Amino acid sequence: MLSEQTYDKLVSMRLHGLAAAFDEYLKERRHDKLTFEERFGLMVDREWTERQGRKLKRRLTGAKLREQACVEDIDYRHPRNLDRSVMQRLATCHWIAEHENVVFTGATGLGKTWLACALAQKACREGHTSVYVRVPRLLHTLQIARADGTYIKELARLDKTQVLILDDLGISPLGDCERRDLLEVIEDRHGVRSTIVASQIPVKKWHETIGDPTIADAFLDRLLHRAHRIELKPGPSLRPKAKTGKSG
Repeated sequence: MLSEQTYDKLVSMRLHGLAAAFDEYLKERRHDKLTFEERFGLMVDREWTERQGRKLKRRLTGAKLREQACVEDIDYRHPRNLDRSVMQRLATCHWIAEHENVVFTGATGLGKTWLACALAQKACREGHTSVYVRVPRLLHTLQIARADGTYIKELARLDKTQVLILDDLGISPLGDCERRDLLEVIEDRHGVRSTIVASQIPVKKWHETIGDPTIADAFLDRLLHRAHRIELKPGPSLRPKAKTGKSG
């Protein structure tokens, strides 16, 4: 039948949402009171929604976020100096369009990683690409890339990511190559991409953490020039709440 051929063609063209909507119409058309334009519009909406869902799934899979977090679940009751109005502005993702950065600092257990992942998850929902990486793992990856000749390719991959999360900055001492690699990543992103940094080390101690004054100056200038700095204050750890799925 012509309808079956049409359905098969939709599937072969990977218009799965449209095919599903068409199949439902064929089963219920006797009771269908919509005009052709109305019915066709609903079919197109079905295809569009399914495509958007698949794209979001790919972005979230590629982001490799450490926490399953979302901005709607942020806990503002916990006394940790987290300003609701600031986070709500960041949740609009305008800072990404402006190529600005976000810096979370504070003691362990206050939800820095969770908050960073929540912003990145919202970015993915808004159509932006994101990648989560711990700084020690990133520097190790770049070291291997330098050795096998894929260093430039790896930097280019990071540069293409619209929102890059650098977690655990300063958790371990930096060697000369590591300092330069870190600066290279930030240099490539400066003014064209957005970066989220999470660190237990206060910003005022980053010079000491990075080690080389010249590199530290360049790094701080490029990262903090247009950054939203959120310093979380010490308080009871949020980690025991992680099992409930609401640790942010």
